[in-house]
Amino acid sequence: MGGCAGSRRRFSDSEGEETAPEPRLPLLDHQGAHWKNAVGFWLLGLCNNFSYVVMLSAAHDILSHERTSGNQSHAVLLADILPTLVIKFLAPLGLHLLPYSPRVLISGICAAGSFILVAFSHSVGTSLCGVVFASISSGLGEVTFLSLTAFYPRAVISWWSSGTGGAGLLGALSYLGLTQAGLSPQQTLLSMLGIPALLLAGLLWYIVPLVVVYFAEYFINQGLFELLFFRNTSLSHAQQYRWYQMLYQAGVFASRSSLRCCRIRFTWALALMQCLNLVFLLADVWFGFLPSIYLVFLIILYEGLLGGAAYVNTFHNIALETSDEHREFAMAATCISDTLGISLSGLLALPLHDFLCQLS
Repeated sequence: MGGCAGSRRRFSDSEGEETAPEPRLPLLDHQGAHWKNAVGFWLLGLCNNFSYVVMLSAAHDILSHERTSGNQSHAVLLADILPTLVIKFLAPLGLHLLPYSPRVLISGICAAGSFILVAFSHSVGTSLCGVVFASISSGLGEVTFLSLTAFYPRAVISWWSSGTGGAGLLGALSYLGLTQAGLSPQQTLLSMLGIPALLLAGLLWYIVPLVVVYFAEYFINQGLFELLFFRNTSLSHAQQYRWYQMLYQAGVFASRSSLRCCRIRFTWALALMQCLNLVFLLADVWFGFLPSIYLVFLIILYEGLLGGAAYVNTFHNIALETSDEHREFAMAATCISDTLGISLSGLLALPLHDFLCQLS
């Protein structure tokens, strides 16, 4: 029995010796993860400090509205650093209570908002507000991403640091190069909106279709409904508008409640169909070819169905296709889609509505 036990032990030892090379597979996985982490933190450092550097590079152009102050660029420096200082002072007191996901989302929105605000500004005060947004983005992002390095190998700190240095070089160089190439400061700043978008790049597959869907449907609702007026019906103009709104909301309710019986993976198709709705109804406003209001009723009900389906399926797809550790951030980041689409439609629907009213 002892011999058998010994042979079993020796057999087990030999098995261990034969299978000793197996840890190489985890080693390969570890090497792959190392480079993913390295590239990821380098890009985070780049994106985080990019707007901060660009605002300093654009200081002279930002203050060009002011003619009496000597065009002193230190005002931009203060606006670009004081909010970061406040964030770093307050961060140890309670920032840990706010999850990482909304912090990253706020940082990305502030970075994009800084470029837009400064690009379209016509006063120094507004421009400096844009610079403050860049500072908030940079400060909040730095505190957040440096805290995240605690959950990764120590080497990522070096890559993060290198990325922030790369932001300094690439930010200043890109602003110099684009303005030297003939772009105005406004065009240059707007062209840099892609950098904050890198923070959400992996989610654009979900975000963009939902933005497009909501842009198209609210463009229809608030820009075209009042112009889709039929005189050959007993309904007054106000009653027609109320019916349009009710049918739209009925479609939204039905499709948002339909996930158990109808699931759609490719929400881009819904975005395309909603855009076709917009083009079709815009053409009817222009040419007036639909003979009956009941056809418009059907189209508007269909519009609501598309909008509700896009909403529920987008978040359902995120729940299915993202990992547990990324799901919270993905949900929080994608929440901006409907609001962004509605806001853009409001900006464009108002002038178009007035233009079409003048034509009629």
